[in-house]
Amino acid sequence: MPRTVSERADTLPALIEVFREHGYEGTSISLVSERTGLGKGSLYNFFPGGKEEMARAALAEIEDWFQHAVFEPLRNSSNPREGVERMFDGVVDYFRSGRYACLIGAFALASSRDRFAPEIARYFATWRADLAQALTRKGFNETVSEALSEETLAGVQGALVLTRALDDPNIFLRTITRLRARLA
Repeated sequence: MPRTVSERADTLPALIEVFREHGYEGTSISLVSERTGLGKGSLYNFFPGGKEEMARAALAEIEDWFQHAVFEPLRNSSNPREGVERMFDGVVDYFRSGRYACLIGAFALASSRDRFAPEIARYFATWRADLAQALTRKGFNETVSEALSEETLAGVQGALVLTRALDDPNIFLRTITRLRARLA
């Protein structure tokens, strides 16, 4: 049974998955059409800027999810330890325990990086700064907080790559466990 798509936002989950699976360069309008169930005319109606606008919308949707589920708890939690725990819970949830690649990270590594540099940089810079701030509030000195923040993001992203490369989600989960302990 065809899925009903009545507005642009309805296409975003499928767009994110197509870009996650095929990257920017490997995603075609035909592939997006197949995944969303929309004809090319409808896609261009929702996204007059074509594939680039679709990718920007997918990145914005991911960033919005992270703002609410990861960055805001780090920033706004009255208990910074709880905010850090909520960050890790969100990361495990979002990346399906390591079974889903990081679309923003994949774009950062591909030739599409320059095209989406502001979005990529904002995502990682926000995450790094918000985590460092939470760690400082938690009692680490500022220099240590910044180093631990970078180490944590590198650990999450590296674990995602290794998990995908070796097809072993336990790598991601073990890494998250070690990172949680390191920041405890």
